[in-house]
Amino acid sequence: MPGYGIRGPAQGTGLLPWSWATERLARSHDYWLATTRPDGRPHVMPVWGLWWEGAVWFSSGLRSSKARNLAADPRCALTTDNAQEPVVLEGAAVQIRDADAIRGFAERLGAKYETAYSDDFFDPDVNGTFHVAPTWAFGLMESDFEGSPTRWDFEQP
Repeated sequence: MPGYGIRGPAQGTGLLPWSWATERLARSHDYWLATTRPDGRPHVMPVWGLWWEGAVWFSSGLRSSKARNLAADPRCALTTDNAQEPVVLEGAAVQIRDADAIRGFAERLGAKYETAYSDDFFDPDVNGTFHVAPTWAFGLMESDFEGSPTRWDFEQP
């Protein structure tokens, strides 16, 4: 949408602090995960997850399209569930195989969604536990559409 009025730095923008984004990432009920199929077509699905240790963590059966897509190309995008104050981030999904990390994620996920997981959840050869640390992120507030759009860039390892 050309000319939608994002103010420049000299105009005293109300750029959002990273803490604004992490608050929304932490309280999002679920997230939208965008991956790329091996033939290049996009694939978007909602996932349960959480913001923990500077990344969005989620799980998926390894036979699912999203897990197969991530195995072929780990680059992905995730968004929060609130379109009025969205946070969008891009990064590369890393499958977690460490039992303690998976257990910590499962405990936090169980508390968030008030559920308990079977032993299969903890088997990294059946269920993939992934985390995506942002390489960049974007957020805005609908109530300040012109003044709030903010992009954060993160150093690559």
